[in-house]
Amino acid sequence: MKSTAALVLTGILLLAACAAPEPVSDRNSDLTQGNVQMNLRVGQTRKADVLETFGAPNVTTRDGNEQEVWTYQRQAQVQQSSARSSAWTVILGGASSSSSGFESSSRMMTLIIYFDENDRVTDFRSRESNF
Repeated sequence: MKSTAALVLTGILLLAACAAPEPVSDRNSDLTQGNVQMNLRVGQTRKADVLETFGAPNVTTRDGNEQEVWTYQRQAQVQQSSARSSAWTVILGGASSSSSGFESSSRMMTLIIYFDENDRVTDFRSRESNF
């Protein structure tokens, strides 16, 4: 009886988790060179479009010409592990071996967007570093 109740409760929680919307910051945090090139158009893209695509900027400032400047900076850490093993046997003898590895790398993406007085993109620069 307890296991049935636990199973039903688990099912309800899974359905509730699937139905809940993701926060904007999680849904729109994919700041990549491809997304920048696909979504930013000088003279066309508006601030609202940028917010919808990339979320809130890390820093907002004004340049010497009083243009509003938004700066995005995202960092991602990629970790990968692998394991490999092999074995063989022959009557009255045998051998086996195994190996494992771990690899870690980081990616940093910086995007700077300039807006005019009509809240349209006038210029943008992006840079991606891998280390």
